[in-house]
Amino acid sequence: MAQAVVAPIILGGDAGAYSIARAFHEAYGVSSVVVSTNPTRNVGWSKIVRNVIEPNLLEDPAAMVAVVRRLAHEASAPAMVVTCADWYVHALAEHRSKIEDVAIVPYTSLETLDRAVDKRTFSELCHELGVPHPRTVVRRGGEPAGDVGITYPLVAKATDRHAWHNAQFAGKQKVHYLHAQADLEALLRDSGAAGYTGPFVVQETIPGDDGQMRIVTTFSGQDGSVRLVRSGEVLLEEHTPGTLGNPAAILTEPLPEIEGHVARIVEHLGWTGFANFDVKVDPRDGTGYVFELNPRTGRSNYYMTATGANPARLWVEEHLGDGAAPSTQQRTVLYRIIPGRLLRRYVDAATRRRLKGVPVVHPLKYRGDVTPRRWAWVRLAELKQYRKFAAYYPERRDPSA
Repeated sequence: MAQAVVAPIILGGDAGAYSIARAFHEAYGVSSVVVSTNPTRNVGWSKIVRNVIEPNLLEDPAAMVAVVRRLAHEASAPAMVVTCADWYVHALAEHRSKIEDVAIVPYTSLETLDRAVDKRTFSELCHELGVPHPRTVVRRGGEPAGDVGITYPLVAKATDRHAWHNAQFAGKQKVHYLHAQADLEALLRDSGAAGYTGPFVVQETIPGDDGQMRIVTTFSGQDGSVRLVRSGEVLLEEHTPGTLGNPAAILTEPLPEIEGHVARIVEHLGWTGFANFDVKVDPRDGTGYVFELNPRTGRSNYYMTATGANPARLWVEEHLGDGAAPSTQQRTVLYRIIPGRLLRRYVDAATRRRLKGVPVVHPLKYRGDVTPRRWAWVRLAELKQYRKFAAYYPERRDPSA
C-alpha cells in the first residue's frame, strides 16, 4: 500500500468539518480525525472519519494543543490541522508555536488575522481600497447604544463567537435584524445581562432577499499571492436561529468584479491560506457589498470542491508539494443541502430554468462513504428541512409558481 501523503486533523464536528474530510478522501484516499466537543451525526457512522471527543476543545486552548499534538504523534504521515470555525482558526494562529513542530498549521499570522477580523479595521480597509462595504459601527454588549448615525433597519452580529456561544437569553439569534433604536438597546442590554460584553458589528441593511447573496472564497499562497478564487450565487439560505445565513443552495459561477474586490483585500493584507467572504448585491444598482472576511473555508466549503478546487489538494500542494498553480477551470454545479423540490418552492421560474441540467452535489452524500445508518440519517436530515423552512421561513418568493 502506498504511503499516505497527509494525516488530516479537523477541529469541529459540523457539516463543514465533514466536507473537509470528504475533500481529503476524494483527493488522497485518506481518512481524517475529526475532533469535536461531543459526538455529532455529521461525522457519525462515517467510514472516512475517526471522531475523537475532547469536551474542553472550545473552552481550553491547552486542551486543543494537547489533543492535536497527541494525534500528530500517532499519525503515520505529515499531520495537518484544519478547521471551518473562526474560534479554532484564531486559537491555532495564537498557539502555532506549540503545534507547528508536529503539525502543519495552514493559517495566516495572528497579527494579520486580528487586523482582518476587527470590524473597524476591515471597514477602513474597504474604504481605503474602494471596495463597496455597508456603513458600519461597533457596539458592545452591556453598553449604551448611543446614536449610530445610520438609518434603520440595521443588522447586528456578534463578533466574539466563542463568548456568544456561551451567552443565552430570550430572543437570541445568529443575526439580529433591528427595526428601531429600541431594538438595538434591548439587544445590548439583554446580551450584556447574559454575560456577552463583546463587540457587535452593526451595519446598514442592503435590501433584497437570499437570492441577492453571493459567496466568494480565495486561496493565497505563502507568498501572499492569490492562487485561486471560487464564487457562487446563493439561491437560498437557512433560517433557523442557530444557522441563519448559512447557504442552503449555491449555484457556482464566476463573479469577476466581486472577485477583483476580494482579491484586492487579501493581497493588501498579505493574507495566506483561505478566506471566505459574504457579499450582497444591491438590487437597486447591482453593487456587490462585501460584508466581512471569514478567516477559513466556510461551512459550505464543498461547493469549492465540486467546482474542481479541492481545498485539501490546495493545502497539501502548498505546504507539502511544489506549490504548483491550481487549475483555473471551474465546473458549474448546484450545491444544496435541501431537497430539490423544497428549493424550487423558493426560487422564481427564471432560476428554475437556469438550474435545468446543472449537476447537483450534496456535501454529506458521498458515494465513497456509504453505510446504511449514515445514509438513512443524511436522507432524514434532508427531509427535516421541510419542517424547518415551514417553521422559520414559510413565505415563498414566487407565489404564482
